[in-house]
Amino acid sequence: MTRDRAKATTSLAVRKAIGQVVAYTALTVGGMLCLIPLYWTFISSLRPSGWELTFPPKWIPEYFLWENYVNAWGSGPFLIYTRNSLTVTILGTLGSLATSSVSAFGFARLRFASRDVLFAIILSTMMLPSWVTIIPKFVMFKEIGWIDTLYPLWVPAWFGGGAFYIFMMRQFYMTLPVEMEEAARVDGASTFRIYLQIILPLTGPVLASVAIFSFIRYWNDFMGPLIFTNKVDTRTLALGLRFFRNEFTTSVNLMMCASMFMTIPVIILFFAAQRYFVRGVVTSGLAGR
Repeated sequence: MTRDRAKATTSLAVRKAIGQVVAYTALTVGGMLCLIPLYWTFISSLRPSGWELTFPPKWIPEYFLWENYVNAWGSGPFLIYTRNSLTVTILGTLGSLATSSVSAFGFARLRFASRDVLFAIILSTMMLPSWVTIIPKFVMFKEIGWIDTLYPLWVPAWFGGGAFYIFMMRQFYMTLPVEMEEAARVDGASTFRIYLQIILPLTGPVLASVAIFSFIRYWNDFMGPLIFTNKVDTRTLALGLRFFRNEFTTSVNLMMCASMFMTIPVIILFFAAQRYFVRGVVTSGLAGR
């Protein structure tokens, strides 16, 4: 019996090890396949114009033209585009963090009439296509004189932050023990002080997740700047890249350089905050539910 049990244990360990090897191999291959477009964009940005059409394609260039990035940067007002993108992204992300956390705290911890009904209405807005609200928002922003400004791109983030962010942070708040809040109330702490000094410091992982989602959303936003801005001075990097492609249709290498201007900040953010992002998704209750 002992020998049979040892054999069964060994067989189970071998099958588990083989399964892990197969799983990690599949994930590695899948990750490499997903990185092929990014790698091709990068090497195309360092090649002379026209080399991207050679067949068979050369995956490793013979030499690198780093001056392509200098030429691409000087081919358009990318400094203005980058400044506008940073302004919209930073202010929009801060607005999403501030207002979604306050709203989520109210739905998770406070008791008031029709709380669940209001939360269900907020969640239902996630099923509403964004195209439905484009015309009403355009008319509203035109009436208040915000067309051709950056205000329509980041000000709405300061009015709730978004249904998904509220839901995500509420799920995290629901996992926190109520005893801490009750002890603070016994000591005379107000609701706002409980949120600011007790609850908020514990929400680092989920705040990081919301920040990452929000940063990517505002940094890559194309439809918003396309609809609400017309002047060059109000274009963001995503919209400026589209006009750059129209003006330099033959300079594919310069277009790839401009594309890397958009991609590099997102890559840096992902690798810098990857563990916080994963921890935030897990602790917010979105994983495994």
